[in-house]
Amino acid sequence: MDTRLVIALAGFVVGFNNLKRRRVWVKKYRRKFGHLPMLKKIRENYPEDFKNYLRMDRDNFDYLLELIRRRITKQDTVMRKCITPEERLSATLRYLATGRSFEDLKFSSGISTSALSKIIPETCKAIYETLRKDYMRFPTRKEEWLEIAKGFHDHWNFVNCGGALDGKHIRIIPPANSGAKYYNYKNFYSMVLMALVDSNYVFIFVDVGKNGRMSDGGVIEYTTFYNKLLRGQLNLPERSENVHYLNYVFIGDEGFALNENLLTPYPQRELDHEKRIFNYRLSRALNVVENTFGIIASRFQILRTPINMKPENICYIVLAICSIHNFLRKRSNFYMSASTVDRENIESSTVLDGDWRQNSSELTPLDRYSARNVPSLAKQSRDEYKTYFNTIGKVSWQETMINAGRS
Repeated sequence: MDTRLVIALAGFVVGFNNLKRRRVWVKKYRRKFGHLPMLKKIRENYPEDFKNYLRMDRDNFDYLLELIRRRITKQDTVMRKCITPEERLSATLRYLATGRSFEDLKFSSGISTSALSKIIPETCKAIYETLRKDYMRFPTRKEEWLEIAKGFHDHWNFVNCGGALDGKHIRIIPPANSGAKYYNYKNFYSMVLMALVDSNYVFIFVDVGKNGRMSDGGVIEYTTFYNKLLRGQLNLPERSENVHYLNYVFIGDEGFALNENLLTPYPQRELDHEKRIFNYRLSRALNVVENTFGIIASRFQILRTPINMKPENICYIVLAICSIHNFLRKRSNFYMSASTVDRENIESSTVLDGDWRQNSSELTPLDRYSARNVPSLAKQSRDEYKTYFNTIGKVSWQETMINAGRS
């Protein structure tokens, strides 16, 4: 046999044996020191610790795992044994919950940083694409919009409302060679998260990925939601189907432009008593979206850390978080309690802060939108709601809250 061939074969055998020994060592390391063995113990004996570790109770972890198992299962090869779906999901949830670097996470998970950099975006994508159909589905029928409006009427005394709109900055480490593309006017790098939330702290619509330089509410104009709204393609209820024949509307703060179907506050410089009443009622209903953002920032601390990934992967991380939030909001009795969110005390005319505010969990808001020429129909729509809230639609405590400075 050719001497060179013999040497090559010998080198291959030595290399293969070294790789085999390394593979066995990695497997033993994960089995001995990874978090999966620990999780198996605490899930049986310390369910509260399990929930705190992954921000999810064991029953919902198991249910979510079965939903996405097919998408995140890899095949073993001759060269290596794959990382299990359980390890992939638990490592991903731990990353979202803590915001730890891959370097830190590798010691608790027993998974290399290079593997984690692939596993976490893949798992987040699987979570979002699996959950969005049943847990973050955008309404398409009038009956669905009317059901959302009923929730706002019942919970927040705001009629004909299809959702509360807001936007926040998600801090990022900018991609290489991106220059100032993601650098916002608050002097850090970010991507913008826009969201529409129902009366029960559930995301209806989420858009993430616009660069941070687009730092005011004008970002909404580049979303599919807003484009369909302007074109009349959302299949919203007609005035004749709404309370008091008013427009079906969405609500936002001063970060957005007033629209016939998007109500925003009256500017402070032109407030009279009736306008203050309107602003109070609007702010009261808008509280739901502010609290929803606060909850996800408190539960998923990756949102409080500059995310160091490709922009596409950052989008899947944020979308997965919003999907998991909806999933737990609808399935878990432990995810939120009454004290989690802000509560209004009518008797004392005060607002009690939600638990999430104790952790400084607030995401950075967008800049205020610079109003230009506001269409007359938009002004008319807001004025009609102002009249409604001051007459037939008033609530008994609004004057007291206004006098306490809650407008």
